[in-house]
Amino acid sequence: MNICVIGLGLIGGSFAKAVKAYTPHSVQGVDRNPDVCRAALSCGAADAVFDPADCAGALQNADITLLCLYPEDAITFTEKHADSFKPDSVVADACGVKRPLSGRMNALAAIHGFYFVGGHPMAGLEHGGFENSTAALFKNASFIITPEDAPQPAVNAVTRLMLTLGFKTIKTSNPKEHDEMIAYTSQLPHVLACAYVENPLSANHKGFSAGSFADVSRVATINERLWAELMCENRDCLSEQLADLIGGLSAYKELIEKGDRDGLRNRLKKAREIKEKTL
Repeated sequence: MNICVIGLGLIGGSFAKAVKAYTPHSVQGVDRNPDVCRAALSCGAADAVFDPADCAGALQNADITLLCLYPEDAITFTEKHADSFKPDSVVADACGVKRPLSGRMNALAAIHGFYFVGGHPMAGLEHGGFENSTAALFKNASFIITPEDAPQPAVNAVTRLMLTLGFKTIKTSNPKEHDEMIAYTSQLPHVLACAYVENPLSANHKGFSAGSFADVSRVATINERLWAELMCENRDCLSEQLADLIGGLSAYKELIEKGDRDGLRNRLKKAREIKEKTL
């Protein structure tokens, strides 16, 4: 197949490299940064590269197009190039929210004759950019798929490709469930990490910290533009999760302030048992 990857950052670059490493498919890369395009071409991650303003030919030949852009950028790109997508081809995204895209992307697909399959790779690194991308990024990871209006052959095509690229699990969901769960499993931990490192004591952690500090603070190395967009697009779900976390923290605070060892022990025991059951 011809695979067109739009946006050659960490995720898009890793998709391009994985396709070239693990499949016989060709890769057409699209990125607005000419240095990134040259790097993708020189390392063999792409067979050809294009600027977004000059990528109509690549889209017309693509069997599957992977939109590895921020949510609003993904919609804007699709609206601008909707007439260029190959008829009956598949357009899939890699965005961390689904409800803001689903209606608009499915409407464009219906009008312009391509199939939209929502997707979200549950993989990443602390540092982004093509320079950090790797073909092995998706090994044993989960890929969430939100098919909605897409016909089964289109869903099957994306599923087969993702399994070939190293994903171990394909989780089928819908935009509402996806955004609710991602608010809890991904966005909430990022807010927690950022709030945690804002503590003035953070600057003096060396020598006093070990695995606990590293684990909690790890994802505070954040792409603020991307995560601000994701969090605001999903603000209703994320706000609910924040309220629940704040309530839980307040309950712990009250037990600790009272010196209620039995109450605190029971609460900690409950948390441990929940964690052990979900390992």
